[in-house]
Amino acid sequence: MASTNQSPQYQKAEARFLRAQTNEEKLKWLEEMIRECPKHKSAEKMLANLKTRYIKLKEKIEKIKKVSRGSGKPGIKKEEMQAVIVGFTNSGKSSLLSLLTNASPEIAPHYFTTKTPAIGIMKYAGTNIQLIEIPAIGSEYYDSGLVNTADVIVIIITSLVDLEKILPELDKTRGKKLIIFNIKDEAQDTRKIEATLKSKKHDFVMISTKTEQGIEELKEKIFRSFGKIRVFTKEPGKPKSEKPFVLEEDSKVKDVALKIFKDSSKIKETKIWGPSSKFPGQIVGLNHQLKDMDIVEFKTR
Repeated sequence: MASTNQSPQYQKAEARFLRAQTNEEKLKWLEEMIRECPKHKSAEKMLANLKTRYIKLKEKIEKIKKVSRGSGKPGIKKEEMQAVIVGFTNSGKSSLLSLLTNASPEIAPHYFTTKTPAIGIMKYAGTNIQLIEIPAIGSEYYDSGLVNTADVIVIIITSLVDLEKILPELDKTRGKKLIIFNIKDEAQDTRKIEATLKSKKHDFVMISTKTEQGIEELKEKIFRSFGKIRVFTKEPGKPKSEKPFVLEEDSKVKDVALKIFKDSSKIKETKIWGPSSKFPGQIVGLNHQLKDMDIVEFKTR
């Protein structure tokens, strides 16, 4: 799709459409392209083409969903942020899911307890992150399809040897890998393990599903792995919103405005508080670059 004479917002949406890995992501950015496409006469053909592609893609997604339902395999709706937990049997996958989310998976000492994906929602600083525990690697129920499309892959191990065996199994994945070393034995030399993981430049967290050591640090690491930022809004004279907007790291004030207002021209003034502001209540333009935990206030005409 040519982006000649298109706005920066259209070009940004088009770039993300071309980079999208799933049909759902493509649909999202195609919708944004339709919204940002000029509505004058010379762009009518282009807009019609975009709408046709949108309808066809939506039909394709629905068809895939029907086939999935008909196959007897439970469909999993991908949320905005999705991470999968992978590992060998008895590595602590189910215990970890239970600690991080509202899920209650079966936890047992015998092998291959998990036979279907277990899903939970991890609430972190106003955001909801979908976590899916995949049946153990080596199990006949292991689902590589879910792992390959996930945004973040949480790899739980109890020894460094496990990691060497698991990584080759993940060669087709596109998500960011986060290593979780689950300390099961107090006699383990954790300093040596940490030094090895650091030397190989792995992104990792040392935890214990027994004592709950490192769980809070892990929650933050999981969120950071998505490359997202949280931006709160407020009305003049009122406190900030309880729930933030979750945006891409390169987002600007205009990206927040588009989620609230259909027409950004209605905005008279924008003030900002937080990491990206030079001082509290700084007046900024719509192209101001946002940072995690910013607070934005809009005054309308």
